[in-house]
Amino acid sequence: MTSLKQSIRQIHPIIRLCLVFLSLSLISSCSSKAPEDVFTQKPLPYAENALEPVISAQTMALHYGKHHAAYVKKAAELLAQSGLDGDTPEEIIRMTAGKAKHQDLFNQAAQAWNHEFFWNCLKPQGGGTPGGELLKRIESSFGSFEAFKKEFSAKAAGVFGSGWVFLVQDGKKLSILTTSNADTALAHDLNPLFVLDVWEHAYYVDYQNKRGDFVNSVLNQLANWDFAASRLD
Repeated sequence: MTSLKQSIRQIHPIIRLCLVFLSLSLISSCSSKAPEDVFTQKPLPYAENALEPVISAQTMALHYGKHHAAYVKKAAELLAQSGLDGDTPEEIIRMTAGKAKHQDLFNQAAQAWNHEFFWNCLKPQGGGTPGGELLKRIESSFGSFEAFKKEFSAKAAGVFGSGWVFLVQDGKKLSILTTSNADTALAHDLNPLFVLDVWEHAYYVDYQNKRGDFVNSVLNQLANWDFAASRLD
């Protein structure tokens, strides 16, 4: 051991410095992911036709296969150009939220994340009334589950243009957050439990301009309240 320490001390200072930089470089490269590993499109949790007749396979093929895929691809490309280092979409979203320099990256990253979250908020033969702690929180925050659905539907109908409608947790209280375009609950330090996409590409093939019918059909027949309950702090 003594001999090894003496050998290290005898290494030329410049070589020793190079070894330090090499070690730091290796550590850095091992601690961060490649952009295409940060932003990947996970498979749907069900078949494209599994949500019919509420959401058609044609809509799912366009929505998941074209729109969502494009957001994921563009987010990875912009992250590679940004100089930012983050291992998850959530980290990138929080790094770029409100930063004009990174607005394009935020938009693509948030859209990629919102969509993946949205798919998990749906399930075949969903809807109905949740139970357990989630129902207690909804009743405490909105008065009743029916009152919650009425408010959620009204706020979804009131989103001007494109956006999202979130059921969020802020401490023990639940509330409804509407966002425009790519904005997401993550950028507002809120815990999202459930979301509905009200961009036109989410419903226009099946419902044309009848957004309200789409919203009510999802709440009554597809909402995955088990997933929402699993996200309660």
